[in-house]
Amino acid sequence: MSKEEVLLNEDIRASEVRCVGDDGTSYGVISRDEALKIAEKKGLDLVLIAPDAKPPVCKIMDYGKFRYQQEKKQKEAKKKQKVIDVKEIKLSVKIAQNDINYKVKHALEFLEEGKHVKFRVFLKGREMAAPEAGVVMLEKVWEMIKEAGNRDKEPMIEGRYVNMLVTPKKG
Repeated sequence: MSKEEVLLNEDIRASEVRCVGDDGTSYGVISRDEALKIAEKKGLDLVLIAPDAKPPVCKIMDYGKFRYQQEKKQKEAKKKQKVIDVKEIKLSVKIAQNDINYKVKHALEFLEEGKHVKFRVFLKGREMAAPEAGVVMLEKVWEMIKEAGNRDKEPMIEGRYVNMLVTPKKG
């Protein structure tokens, strides 16, 4: 039985159930048929909420309303989630200073908007022999933007790239 699958009314197989009303009324341990009669009399559904309990626990409630409230809760939780937007800025070891200034200007704008910025220095050919050049490049960029953000960690060499993640400052 999956988490989504809920047993209702006649689908409940247990002969005896511990029954609880929607208003908190406890009916105690009664037969399934008796619980179904009570639910039917009130115009509500008998919903199995704890199938693993001994005896299984059922609740008399309006299942449609219950499902609606569950979906509403999920939507609220989804609204409260914060989506982190990561912008990537690619650089090379032999980049000109005016190009660095231009890219740093964009990075500062992204940080002001609350976005995370990932700087990547691509190492070509022989530059792979001395990846420290990429680290030096990112240190140079860091000096230019450290007022606007926080560095996640030191520049890291990953394959052909040297990466550095900068997050916006709080407040």
